[in-house]
Amino acid sequence: MKRFTKEENSWMFYDWGNSAYSIIITTAVFPLFYKASATDAGISAANSTAYLGYTISIATFILAMIGPILGTIADYKGNKKRFFRFFVLLGVVATAGLAFIPNGQWLLLLILYTFTVLGSAGSNVFYDAFLVDVTSDERMDSISARGYSLGYIGSTIPFLISIALIVLAQNGLIPISVTAASQMAFLITALWWGVFSLPLIRNVHQRHYLEREPHPVVNSFRRLARTFREIRKYRALFLFLLAYFFYIDGVGTIITMSTAYGSDLGISSTNLLIILFATQVVAAPFAILYGRLADKFSGKKMLYVGIMVYIVVCIYAYFLETTMDFWILAMLVATSQGGIQALSRSYFAKLVPKENANEFFGFYNIFGKFASIMGPLLVGATAQLTGSSSHGVFSLIVLFIVGLIILVRVPEPKVDVFHSGTSKTMQ
Repeated sequence: MKRFTKEENSWMFYDWGNSAYSIIITTAVFPLFYKASATDAGISAANSTAYLGYTISIATFILAMIGPILGTIADYKGNKKRFFRFFVLLGVVATAGLAFIPNGQWLLLLILYTFTVLGSAGSNVFYDAFLVDVTSDERMDSISARGYSLGYIGSTIPFLISIALIVLAQNGLIPISVTAASQMAFLITALWWGVFSLPLIRNVHQRHYLEREPHPVVNSFRRLARTFREIRKYRALFLFLLAYFFYIDGVGTIITMSTAYGSDLGISSTNLLIILFATQVVAAPFAILYGRLADKFSGKKMLYVGIMVYIVVCIYAYFLETTMDFWILAMLVATSQGGIQALSRSYFAKLVPKENANEFFGFYNIFGKFASIMGPLLVGATAQLTGSSSHGVFSLIVLFIVGLIILVRVPEPKVDVFHSGTSKTMQ
C-alpha cells in the first residue's frame, strides 16, 4: 500500500482522539462511576443497568431522527465540516461537564451523558462521511481499518492515565478520592478528544459536494424525501443497510453495556479496567488484520467472520460465571470489534454516490442508531424480567443471525477510481 497522504493521516487521527471517549466514557470509567453513584442512591444493580440502557436508547433515538436531515444539509459545499465541528464541541464540553456532577446524582449524570452521546455519535456521522473525501475506493478498507487501529492504540494512553489515577486513589497512594480520580478521567478524555480533532478540522476538506442553492433547508428536506422514496432502487445499498441494522445492534450493545454487565456479575472495578485495557491492546492489530484480509478475500467475507465471532460471544456470555470467563469473552470481542465496524464503514462508503455521501451516511446513521435503540432496550427489559443480565446478552444472538442471512444477499460493490464521476472537487 502506498504511503498515506496528509488528509488520510488527519482523518485517521480523529479515531485516535475520539476513541478515548469510547473506552473511558462509553465502556469503562463512566459506567462504573454511574453504577457506584446509583448504588449510593439505593438503586438496584438490575435497575441501574436498565436505566443506562434506556438513556442510550433515548440519545440514539434523538440522533437517528436528526442525522439524515443534518446529513442532507451537509452535502452542500462547506457544510460538512461545520456540522462536524459543532458536534465535536458539544461532545467535548459535555464530557468535561461530567467531572462537575457530584457523586450520588445519578439522574444528572445520565442527562449529561445523553449530550456526550449526541456529540460523539453526531460527529462520527460526518467523520465517517469524510472517508469518501480523503481516499480512493480501493484504499477504503485499509484506511478505515487503520483508523480503528489507531483509535485503539491512541485511546490506551488516556485510559492508562485514568486507570493509574483510580487505582492509586483506591489504594490511598495519592491524596484524592476515587470519585475525584474518575472525574479527572472525564477531563482528560475531553482534552484528548478535542486536541486530536484539530488535524481533521485543519487538513481535511469536503471534495464531493452539491453546489449551494436558494432555500437549502427546504431543498434538503425535498432531497431527503426523494431519497427515502427511492432508496429501494439502490438494491445493494438497501440490503446492506438492513443487514447492518441487525448485526451492528448486537455489536453496539455489547460495547456500551459490557462494563455494566461485568459489574453485575461481581467482577471488581479494577479487574474490569484491566480487562478493558487489554481489549484495546489486542483489538488494534486485529483491526489492521481485518483490513489486510479484506484486501485479499473481500470485505464482505471478513464481515461474515466478524459476525460469526459475535455469535460465539453471545453463546459464551450466557454461561459466564468467573472473571476468567469474562477475560475470554473480552478477548473474543477484541478480535473482531474494530474489524467489523471498520469494514462496515468502508463497504458502505463504496456503495454510496460520493456527492451525496452525507445524506446516505445519514441513513447509515439512522439504521445504526435505531438498531442501537433496540439492543439496549432488549437487554434492559430482559434483565428486569429475568433478574439476570446473561439472558439479555444471549438474546442478542438473533440479531447477528438475521444480519448474517441478509448480508449474504448483498452484492459486492464496484471499485471506482478516486475522484471519478461528475462530483465537484474543492480546490
